[in-house]
Amino acid sequence: MYYALFRFFPKKHLSRMMGWLASVRWPGIMLGPVIGLYIRIYRIDMTQFLPAPEGAWRNFNAFFTRAIRPEARPVEKDKATLVSPVDGAVVEAGTIEQGRLIQAKGRTFSLAQLLGDIPGWEKYEGGDFITLYLSPKDYHRIHTPCAGKVTRFTYIPGDLWTVSPAGFNGVPDLFARNERLVSYLETAFGEVAVVKVGATVVGKIKVVYHEQTSNLPGATLVNETLASPVAFEKAQELGRFELGSTVILLTRPGEARLEPLDPGTTVKMGQAIGKTGK
Repeated sequence: MYYALFRFFPKKHLSRMMGWLASVRWPGIMLGPVIGLYIRIYRIDMTQFLPAPEGAWRNFNAFFTRAIRPEARPVEKDKATLVSPVDGAVVEAGTIEQGRLIQAKGRTFSLAQLLGDIPGWEKYEGGDFITLYLSPKDYHRIHTPCAGKVTRFTYIPGDLWTVSPAGFNGVPDLFARNERLVSYLETAFGEVAVVKVGATVVGKIKVVYHEQTSNLPGATLVNETLASPVAFEKAQELGRFELGSTVILLTRPGEARLEPLDPGTTVKMGQAIGKTGK
């Protein structure tokens, strides 16, 4: 029903408009009450977050991408573990089989399409995946699941369907048709892919290692190898959603395993969700 109703809705235009509204500077007399209402509606515990720089948020995006207090997200220190890159709820988790990942309720989607049909996608066949949904109340910065170097990335333009339960239960191939920005992290044990998925009302996906952003008019596929790989410590900030979305973490077979967490399980950034090795 959702797919039929919104198939022709101008989702990209709405998302760009909302992204613009969230990025412009509002008078404090307007922005303060809006943020206060948002906090109350979603019951956000603001004691977990660092205060606004200079005592006030400059726009809604600055509030939405607020920084967490380090002590509020302790990071599993065991070098053999992979940690959750975000706060979120598990949509699905499991093994990539016959080039397909589970979307929800028996629906599957293509690994090749998810990664933009870029050669090398097949190396993830037989590996593990976990899909994490960030709700409006969650912390919206994205971190690395382990130490490593970002060597390359892919930006794949696409649709902007909602990634709420209405989307992943009702839109065929949702995560392989929405726009994506994929960061490939070269590690001591192999490679992991952090797939950041766009959605309705997501203004931008941004990463810290490159100026590439998402949700651009007339965008085309970008597949770039970095001239100088960028090193990251475990759980270091990798990027952020300016308004919320979903992250899919992929591992290659024999290099690392992710826990087969049940749908609906909530995780916090820095929490162990897998281990290196077979």
